[in-house]
Amino acid sequence: MPVGGLSPDRSYWVRPRYRFFLPLGVLKKVFRGKFLDGLRRAYRRNKLSLGGATGPLKDPKAFRALLQSLRRKNWVVYVKQAMAGPVPVLRYLGRYTHRVAISNRRLVSFDGEQVTFRWKDYARGNKQRLMTLSASEFLRRYVQHVLPHGFVRIRQFGFLANRHRSGSIALIRQLLASEPQSQEPLLTTSCKAQWQCPRCGNLMQTGHRLTARELYSLCERLDTS
Repeated sequence: MPVGGLSPDRSYWVRPRYRFFLPLGVLKKVFRGKFLDGLRRAYRRNKLSLGGATGPLKDPKAFRALLQSLRRKNWVVYVKQAMAGPVPVLRYLGRYTHRVAISNRRLVSFDGEQVTFRWKDYARGNKQRLMTLSASEFLRRYVQHVLPHGFVRIRQFGFLANRHRSGSIALIRQLLASEPQSQEPLLTTSCKAQWQCPRCGNLMQTGHRLTARELYSLCERLDTS
């Protein structure tokens, strides 16, 4: 997930105003919307097993009422800072995106019925231990790491999509290497006229951006004064 992106006209690099991808409040609403949309589609395709206490939800009206009640709830999304910076995160993800479920060097023996392999016991000082499983159980655990048909480990979007990646990355490197003139497009003549001070005629500049909470608090103080 890049920190920034190309402008719509691909003439400059846009940097985010904040050091995070999505505000927590927005992330809650996005997660809630996507989860409920997936739940609704699964219901329409009869992929939900409704029985016992959830039996009444077989009625479409009852199911729609449930979705409406869930949309009104304030969902909880837990987010935290990445662990110890980006390098450990890349190393952790790399073990799953660019390697198989188990490497050959971890396989110790196979006698035709049982498989013995090494594993790391993180709960006891990362010590190397041996585990022996039946061949069928070993294969069952192994195939859990095999993606279903049509799925891939990594999907690239935006300027990293396969169709435009080479040209886009070359352009981005060129833009980042050059001295940035401005992070925002230049104001046009008509836009300048809209931001001129009505008293002195000079161009007005933004001094402080209020958050939604600050703006609401300011309005409350104005109403009571």
